[in-house]
Amino acid sequence: MLLAVAAGAAGGRAAGYDAEQLATFVWVGQGLLTVVSLWGWTELADRIRSGDVAADLLRPVHPVIGYLAPDLGRAAHAMIFRFLPPLTVGALFFDLYAPSRWFTVPLFALSVLLAVIGSFGLRFLVNATAYWLHDARGPITLWVLSAGVLAGLYFPLRFLPDWLAVTLWVGTPFPGLLQTPADVLVERDPAPVQAALVALQALWAAALLGLAAVVQRRAEKRLVAQGG
Repeated sequence: MLLAVAAGAAGGRAAGYDAEQLATFVWVGQGLLTVVSLWGWTELADRIRSGDVAADLLRPVHPVIGYLAPDLGRAAHAMIFRFLPPLTVGALFFDLYAPSRWFTVPLFALSVLLAVIGSFGLRFLVNATAYWLHDARGPITLWVLSAGVLAGLYFPLRFLPDWLAVTLWVGTPFPGLLQTPADVLVERDPAPVQAALVALQALWAAALLGLAAVVQRRAEKRLVAQGG
């Protein structure tokens, strides 16, 4: 569908993407889906509900770091076994975009790392609602329904009106989960804009980790584990 959009657009470019960039955007998005892990993580909510989260408070590391560290390991594994194979398959059947700037690939690697951290921060906050609700299925369902659309999984957010795309980028962390890494790799923007988007990712990642730490601290003051 996106290739048809590009073919019908003036000059063969839709919202600043040509056919090769759009094909790469799709395959990169599918590959990063498991790396970033938008969906399916309910470990914290489950442990809060069962009371097992009390054991996390006895460990010598902060709970946010204690959950982030294995998530980074999971993402590194997924990058090798779930990102590279789909991208290789895509390259066999489609003409994909090859970056022309020497710094694009390192910048993409940094962008993916920040995307994983940002995704973790959001998933932690969604799961942490169980401290107050005891059952986080509602917030998790809302997260599943909204994250893909707002992160640019189903279509590039650049297809939206400029004012809405800018609002999503500046006002929410969602574009940094998939849209920004994909845009960096396909070199959708000039180099300074590439760097600015990754810098915005870093700000959101730091803010989300800080907010997760604050929420965890407040939750610990009211946590009542089952069985005492």
